[in-house]
Amino acid sequence: MPSRPDPKAIEAALLGGEPVYTREQAIELAGADPELAGRIWRALGFPNQGEETVTFAESDVESLRIANSLLQEGILDEEGVVRFARAMGQTMARLADWQTSILSTLIYKEGVDSATPLMNQVKELLPDVERLLLHIWRRQLSASTARTLAVMSNGTDGVPNYYPLVVGFADLVSFTTLSRELDEVELAGVVEGFEATAADIVASGGGRVVKTLGDEVLYVADSPAEAADIALRLASGVKTHVEVPDVRVGLAAGPVLTLHGDVFGTTVNRSSRLTSFARPGTVLIDESLAESLTDEDGLQVVRVRARHAHGLGLIQPYALRRNFEPTGL
Repeated sequence: MPSRPDPKAIEAALLGGEPVYTREQAIELAGADPELAGRIWRALGFPNQGEETVTFAESDVESLRIANSLLQEGILDEEGVVRFARAMGQTMARLADWQTSILSTLIYKEGVDSATPLMNQVKELLPDVERLLLHIWRRQLSASTARTLAVMSNGTDGVPNYYPLVVGFADLVSFTTLSRELDEVELAGVVEGFEATAADIVASGGGRVVKTLGDEVLYVADSPAEAADIALRLASGVKTHVEVPDVRVGLAAGPVLTLHGDVFGTTVNRSSRLTSFARPGTVLIDESLAESLTDEDGLQVVRVRARHAHGLGLIQPYALRRNFEPTGL
């Protein structure tokens, strides 16, 4: 059995040097307020360390110095600095886990030298991934800034990050049953296949995946027509075969609060309820979206039985189809 790598050796390799400073020394070198430095460290997702424990590398000090300069130069206030740190910490933690999971899977695939240490692969990828990460972040930031400015120019009713969107849920049918029939590896393959297919369909259709929850994908789109096309492609694009069950989709349009990379509000809840009402392979939409799509070429909107949804009252769903699909319910 291979020996477990020394965490300090991993830090030295990936952080550009071994930890050499205690918390107090790092804070002093960065010129930061001790209380703020602690808040930033926790926001990044790291545990508190003892005062005498050597934990911080040169790169940690430099990062803390940059965060402090954002405050000192008035670019961000203290809460803004902490919120930025939390956004990056949580996002990067998930990204790092996802990437190392991919690498560890590749190592143990047939035909790959199983003795190749994960550490070597990470070190090899580091320079290229750093460049890719910066470029992709800039691309996403550009797109997000453009969307936000467009919304702000149209007015947001005085509420930051609160504006109209179309919200869609795509749900794998009978996932609980499937999870009992497959082992962990097979189930993971189903989930990854579903997430990958859904992400491709959403992105190519002009939407944005907000999050995945194993058997469910939550996405948003600015345009009702785009959201509808994505929903129909999801419902027909992931069909039952040996491992993957059908997908059902719910769509709702209305004001949405965007916060921490997530979406909240009645519109989101309505979309979720519509998904639970939908049959496998079908799409249900709310009344607001139905009105927007009634005259859309190539689409068919059919009123179905109203349903009561806990906390939302009576919901009037509409079935959404391509206009060449059968109309019987």
